[in-house]
Amino acid sequence: MGAFYVANEYWFAVFQLVLAMLGMGATLTLKDFRDLVNEPRPVTLGIFVQLVLVPLATLLFLRALGIEGGVAIGLAVLAAVPGGTVSNIFTFFARGNTALSICITGITTLACLLTTPLILALLITEYMPADFQMPRARIVTEIALTLLLPLALGMLYLYLYPATARTLSKWSIRGSLLGLLFIVVGSLAAGRINPEQFGLYNMAVVHGYALALVAVAVLAPRLLGLSRRDSTAIEIEVIVRNIGLAVMIKASMFPATSGPAAQVGDMVLFTLIIYGGFQLLVGGILVGYYRRRRATDD
Repeated sequence: MGAFYVANEYWFAVFQLVLAMLGMGATLTLKDFRDLVNEPRPVTLGIFVQLVLVPLATLLFLRALGIEGGVAIGLAVLAAVPGGTVSNIFTFFARGNTALSICITGITTLACLLTTPLILALLITEYMPADFQMPRARIVTEIALTLLLPLALGMLYLYLYPATARTLSKWSIRGSLLGLLFIVVGSLAAGRINPEQFGLYNMAVVHGYALALVAVAVLAPRLLGLSRRDSTAIEIEVIVRNIGLAVMIKASMFPATSGPAAQVGDMVLFTLIIYGGFQLLVGGILVGYYRRRRATDD
C-alpha cells in the first residue's frame, strides 16, 4: 500500500480535488454571482480578508517565530489556497450567509489561478532549497485543470440537469472525502507521516498558526462592521482552507521521491494534515456555538 501510494501520490491528490470542485460546482449558478452586484460590500471584504489579511498574518507569524523549512512552506501553502467546499457546508449548518460563503469560495478559487503562485513566491522563496525552482507554470495549469474546469463542469451539470445535481454534488463530495482519507492512510503506510520526527514543537507551531487564523477570522469581519450572518460566513471561510488543493500543490512542488527535498515535502504534508484536522475541530465548534446562539436569538 505504501509503495503504491508513493508512486501515485499526485493522482490521489488530483482525484480528491477534482471531485470536491465538481461537487461544489453542482451547487453554483451564475445567479449566485450576479446577486452580489447589488450588495458587493460583504463579498469584497471577504475576498480582502482571504487574499490580503491571511497572507499578511502568515508572513508576520513566520517572521515573529523565525519558522523555516517544511513547516514554513506548509503554512505558506495554507495561506495561498482558498476556502473549500467544507467551509460552505459548515456555514450552512452554522446558519451563516451560505450564498456569501459559496461566492467567496468561487471567486477566490478563480482568483487563485493568479494569487496562489504570487503568495507562495512572497512567503516561501527564502525557505526553499537553493536549487529549487518554483513550478509556477505547472501550478497555474493544474489549478485551471483541477479546480476551474471541474467547477465549470459542475455548474454546467446543474444548468442542464438540475433535478439530479444535488445527488451529483453529494456523492462527489463524499468521494472527495474518501480520497482525502486515502491520502492520510497512504502516507501513514509509507511512513511519510511520522509524529515523532515532526516533533512536538512543530505541532505546537501549526496549532498556534491555526489559532492566529481564528483570531483574524473572528476580529476582521467585526472590525469591518459586517452583520452576524456575513461575519459567520467569512470566519469559517478563513479558517477552513482547501486542504485538497494544498496537498496537490505540495505533490507538485515536492514529488514523492527520496532525498532532502522529499524530507522537506514530508514536513509540508504533515503540516497540512495537522491543520486539516484542527480546522474540522474548530469548524465543528463554531457550528455548535452559532446554532445555539441563533436559537437563543430566535
